[in-house]
Amino acid sequence: MEEEKKINGERVDTTDILTIPNILSFIRILLITPFMILFLNQQYIWASIIIIVSGLTDCADGIIARKFKQISDFGKLIDPVADKLTLLAVGVGICIICPEVITVMVILIIKDILMIIGGITLIKNHIKPPQARWYGKIGTVFFYISVCTIVVFKIADITVPYLSVIMLSVTAVTMIFALVKYFLLFMELVKNVDTGVKEEGE
Repeated sequence: MEEEKKINGERVDTTDILTIPNILSFIRILLITPFMILFLNQQYIWASIIIIVSGLTDCADGIIARKFKQISDFGKLIDPVADKLTLLAVGVGICIICPEVITVMVILIIKDILMIIGGITLIKNHIKPPQARWYGKIGTVFFYISVCTIVVFKIADITVPYLSVIMLSVTAVTMIFALVKYFLLFMELVKNVDTGVKEEGE
């Protein structure tokens, strides 16, 4: 019998891997290779189109998962993995032509490493990792907007004083804000489990 649980009062299958949202996440991972090939060969327009398609699948999988009750434990794992791999690929590509992005990339990598450690810790303590929150998505959106704007201006040879500094600073702040919020959520989940264990032992 397939494992099920209730989410918002609805019974949802948590074992199905080949759902539409999960397939879209797999597609995002597969798109990374052609993106890097095109980007490194300076085919920026086609590379940008691939990233736009990737971003659309990212938006679509969450909507479909909620609307058609296709939320799964596997989806909660593969979706952020696809996001992080895509961001890493974009970041590496951008750093090659825009070294000023390296600082934000370092912040992004540190944030993701800490979140992975947090997720592993939750799983080891038999706590299901939470779904992505709005503050995490905002950080990702700002990252895409910043790097795309900087690249476009660089390719077009347009100079705007302090533009890259301002945009990258805002991006860094949103990422740090997201990390703090996720840390507080992590502590709340751990605290709730500890409280439940204590109550059972009383």
